[in-house]
Amino acid sequence: MSEAEPQSRRPLSAEAVRAAVLAGSALFTAVEVVPSTGSTNADLLAAARAGVAAGSVLVAEEQTAGRGRLDRTWESQPGAGLTFSVLLRPTEVPGGSRGWLPLLTGVAITTALRTQAAVEADLKWPNDVLAGGTDGQRKLAGILAEQAGDAIVVGIGLNVSSARSELPSGLATSLLLAGAATLDRQAILTAALRELEVWYLRWTGADPPGDASTSGLRAAYLRACSTVGRDVRVELPSGGILAGRAVDVDNAGRLMVTGPDGVHAVSAGDVVHVR
Repeated sequence: MSEAEPQSRRPLSAEAVRAAVLAGSALFTAVEVVPSTGSTNADLLAAARAGVAAGSVLVAEEQTAGRGRLDRTWESQPGAGLTFSVLLRPTEVPGGSRGWLPLLTGVAITTALRTQAAVEADLKWPNDVLAGGTDGQRKLAGILAEQAGDAIVVGIGLNVSSARSELPSGLATSLLLAGAATLDRQAILTAALRELEVWYLRWTGADPPGDASTSGLRAAYLRACSTVGRDVRVELPSGGILAGRAVDVDNAGRLMVTGPDGVHAVSAGDVVHVR
């Protein structure tokens, strides 16, 4: 392990994180850092049902029951990553446009990692954050959005200082393994939340609210997405397989895939990049 790793795993200072995130923020209202919890998403979903205001952020040093997309688990070692969730209430955005929120979060995370950690992160549709290396692209972070009434909780799990032996599968990586310029978790967390705020306010304040094109979100997503322009295999929720070339992401956030029988709009599925 690198000499920087022990320092990177020091517990976050709740006071310092709170001061950095809330200073001048027009979105975030509260930040809590806890040593351990089952799932930051589950905790904030319960808070949302109890009427907690939008803009609450929950950070956990360790998650014992973290979840990812498609009911997969998300494992984390204490201090080796960033696991955090944000409670949002985009009531001004029509229901049909709210599916952009996890994609928006992906844009925020990749932008923060590129600027703060100098890692060339990109997105696999819809919102897996990837980083490349000598052994190819691997998953660096996952994003999960869940709804409770008019609230949406977005959770992020990012591998920061995990060594190869600590990662759950050969398809995962960390900022350490990707050669990041910094493993400072507070700086990375603050940068990620700042980018999330910028894009969220731009998206909700668009004309009309939630429009991915007029807000600039769709264009930013397409710049960050490594899926578009590649041959893909999509495992559909129905159990079917769609193979073809990903050619676009439409204004509803759907992946457009050209197959032998025409163009398909995919709203959900597990994408595999075909080399």
